[in-house]
Amino acid sequence: MRFFSSQTMQTSGKLLRNSKPMFDRTRQVLRQSKMFRRFLISYLIILIIPSFAGYLSYRTSISITQSMSIENSVTELNKSKEMLERRIAEVEGFTRQLALNQDLNALLNEKPAVSGEVNVFGIWELLKQVTPFSQTNDFLQNYYIYLSNYNVILAKGSTYRPESYYQSSHYENMSLTEWEDQILHSTHRSEITPLNTLVMENKQISAISYMQSLPLDSFSGSSPAAIVVTIDEQNIENLLSGWIERYGGWTSITDEQGQPLSLQGITADKMKAVSSELDSDNGQVSRFWGDDLVITIPSKTTGWVYRAGIPKHVLMQNANHIKYISWVFTGAALLVGLLVGLILSYRNSAPLNHLLAMFKEQVLKDDQFQFPKKRNEFDFLHGNISQILVENKQLESEVARQFPLVRDGFLKRLINGEFETKSEILAAAVQTQTELESHSGYVGILQVNGYPDLDSVDILNELYAARLLVKQMLNGNDPWPGMYLTDLGSDQIVMIFLNGMDGEMVSKEEQRKQLESMIGRIIAIAYQEYKMKLTAAFGEFFSSLQEISQSFEQAKQMAEYAAAEERPDIVWFSDSRLESGSYYYPLDMEHRLISTVRAGDREEADKLLRSIIEQNRENRNLLLEMRYQFINEIKATLIKLLDQKVFLESGRHQELHLKVMSVQAGSEWETVQQEFGEMIAELCEVVTSKQNDSQLQIVEKIKQFISEHYSDGELNLYRIAEQAERPEKYISQLFKEVTGTNLSDYLEQVRMEEAVKLLQAKQCTVDEISVMVGYNSSHSFRRAFKRVMGVSPSAYRQLAQ
Repeated sequence: MRFFSSQTMQTSGKLLRNSKPMFDRTRQVLRQSKMFRRFLISYLIILIIPSFAGYLSYRTSISITQSMSIENSVTELNKSKEMLERRIAEVEGFTRQLALNQDLNALLNEKPAVSGEVNVFGIWELLKQVTPFSQTNDFLQNYYIYLSNYNVILAKGSTYRPESYYQSSHYENMSLTEWEDQILHSTHRSEITPLNTLVMENKQISAISYMQSLPLDSFSGSSPAAIVVTIDEQNIENLLSGWIERYGGWTSITDEQGQPLSLQGITADKMKAVSSELDSDNGQVSRFWGDDLVITIPSKTTGWVYRAGIPKHVLMQNANHIKYISWVFTGAALLVGLLVGLILSYRNSAPLNHLLAMFKEQVLKDDQFQFPKKRNEFDFLHGNISQILVENKQLESEVARQFPLVRDGFLKRLINGEFETKSEILAAAVQTQTELESHSGYVGILQVNGYPDLDSVDILNELYAARLLVKQMLNGNDPWPGMYLTDLGSDQIVMIFLNGMDGEMVSKEEQRKQLESMIGRIIAIAYQEYKMKLTAAFGEFFSSLQEISQSFEQAKQMAEYAAAEERPDIVWFSDSRLESGSYYYPLDMEHRLISTVRAGDREEADKLLRSIIEQNRENRNLLLEMRYQFINEIKATLIKLLDQKVFLESGRHQELHLKVMSVQAGSEWETVQQEFGEMIAELCEVVTSKQNDSQLQIVEKIKQFISEHYSDGELNLYRIAEQAERPEKYISQLFKEVTGTNLSDYLEQVRMEEAVKLLQAKQCTVDEISVMVGYNSSHSFRRAFKRVMGVSPSAYRQLAQ
């Protein structure tokens, strides 16, 4: 205590000597600023509180310590409860994901043609999809799925007949017949069985079981499928192990019927005695039972009751220490608080004084602003800042009003093919709040006919009104989900119809029928009610966002073709064979082809190439010279690509150049398409190889950095990403893709491997090792070590010895 007081006085004296210039300025401010005095008075009032607190803490230290310990215990138990309920919720979420799994639903709806016949491929696909779930949640390590139509059980990466699975895993007190009747053939709705003994691979474990029938709307009788998740009691105890390590005592979890789900440090009989006595407390959280303080927390989500007992001596061990330091702390707080109050009063009032002076200087220049003498500084600042906020709201409102123009600009860029990659399109769509969940559909142009003279202001105004009427009809009572409109000139409206935005994907033929019905109805209404004659032209079906511009160009061609040939009200590009002596290979298509190859997107590049060739082969009657010129144009595009740096440095530039030049323009279309496709595949392979090399270098750099800095307790994803000079999300995904392991798991594994070496050396304590391998808390280190290695550090050292 003497050392603490002396050290406090020395520190206070040093602060006073160093703060002399501050006090000089403070005295000047004190004479001039009422704001400073208000701050100082508030701090002095606050300083009175510690003096009373010191006295009361001495008198009530025992009760305070007890209440704090109870509160901390309740918080700790609540955390354990929340962790366990999150795990149970993940288990329930797993069953709901399975309920939505298309492959599982397909298996449920199958009826084997021959008794005993099994859809092996479908079951294999399902097993492949559900296996990763057990790697992310230790509660999902043991589960099985029963399919009643096949009478098989899917578990542990394989399939079993019920009687075979029963031999390897069954309840000790349940026969095969009872198990089939009560578990497999009954209907379950998120049921959890009490703690029971389970015989699994000739070993007995205590476990609870979560059961859910599929589909989720099964209510009675036998259901098509059942999911049973067996949760080892040890996994539940691991979530409560922190409580035992910190407080000792015992923990228990019971269900709504009082059946045990987990017991640590207490027998079932003792638990029943505690429950029978405490259940009548009307929701009391804490109560002493014998020499233990019992914390009781019921769960509103599951109906379970969580109880934990803390020995009484653990609660009271800090009381004497609090008594000893209470008066010292109170005296030091008064002395230091007075000094800090003076400094903070100046520091907090000075910015407000500067702000007030700025407002007086800038705002009061206008004669309409006057500073009332009776109003204080805070009222003056409040009024002017409120005015700034109102003006800011008006600015936000104006930006929101202009937002449709921003979206219209995005749609125009989209149909004009100004985006090179899919990611660029999606990023721009998010900025303009445009939903593009579906990537397929049709692009159409709705032409308002009968207005040849577009130079007249009256006609332009009439066309504006006509376009507005058409848009209102398109956005009527039942608009097309995923429809976006933008103007094209004065007499045309571009329509983008996405497929499946209402959650139900249809074929392109079905979507075409629906569009014909909707557009035909609008054309008829426009003519009957407004005497407007409309023509709709549609491009081909696009299957990716990058093809929207191509479908738009086709729709433009059909609109021009329909106007020249006086075609029917609705025309489709796929129904017409345009008579043309020239080939189709616009500049934007060439740019898109180059961009997709440079990105290594082989699938999209193949799709573009196939689309370009089909346009010229199927929809155009090319003369032989035009065909040769078209093929030479594609060859020229590939030569441009080969001049890129990535191909010049690949060592295959000459080889690829010769392959391009060897393509014969006089070959059959199929041969030309195959040869160009092989060339694009090789170019994408070069790009992908270069990208993979770069990614491997980044991952190796990350591993090297972790191996050198794993002992740093502040090492996290942000610092690793900063070292790699990449975004955090990119680093995390890249490491997972290359190594198959999460970055956090890899860091933990490196630390555990070093901890094992240090434990075997027997030169350092467990607490010292925890710091040496980068853990700020020995408790966190022990939990991590036990989770990874299966035993505590001390037990591992004993086993190693």
